[in-house]
Amino acid sequence: MNIRTVIVEDDPGTSALITGWLERAAGFKHLRTFAHPVAALKELATLNPDVVLTDINLPEINGIEFVRAAKQQLPSTQFVMLTVYRDVEHIFDALSAGATGYLLKSTLRNELLAAVKEVYDGGSPMSSDVARMVVRSFCRPSPAKDELAELSERERAVLNLLASGYLYKEIAEQLSIGVNTVSTYVRRIYEKLHVRSRAQAVAKLLNVTDDNKSR
Repeated sequence: MNIRTVIVEDDPGTSALITGWLERAAGFKHLRTFAHPVAALKELATLNPDVVLTDINLPEINGIEFVRAAKQQLPSTQFVMLTVYRDVEHIFDALSAGATGYLLKSTLRNELLAAVKEVYDGGSPMSSDVARMVVRSFCRPSPAKDELAELSERERAVLNLLASGYLYKEIAEQLSIGVNTVSTYVRRIYEKLHVRSRAQAVAKLLNVTDDNKSR
């Protein structure tokens, strides 16, 4: 059975290259290449791909927000980031949004095709540089537990939902509060944990949680 793929990439050179790789490779059926994420969102449900490769730096909405929205439409579709960004914040934001793979654009043809097969088979492929960064981020000393202890019960609930990849609107529905109230809680969480993004807040939560499990 061929792996059905879609590409979302606004750089013509990159999209042509990757499209060619997939179209010529045995075991793949490339369905469509989109230059714009909004156009992709309108047609993904009809195409129903197995794997979507997407850049992060896209027009109108970035690739992370695209994955978050697309994953709600197609929860069984696997999304792989194909990007130049190799910083921890982008990596964790992408994974929190629902991506199951993270590759750099420097990835060679055979490695990329193998990664698409891996994610289709249930794996989570990452470029070696990215994997090392993820490992290093979890090997850092755990933050002081009193930072998380400062969170109120409702703030902790919001943080747990953020860690599960929920959107602000979905958090509001889960907790029966307004979206603006969610934003206020998130700002307080960032202040108390001394972070500036969802990825950094989730990383602190996961580090402390993993540290507790290991004891």
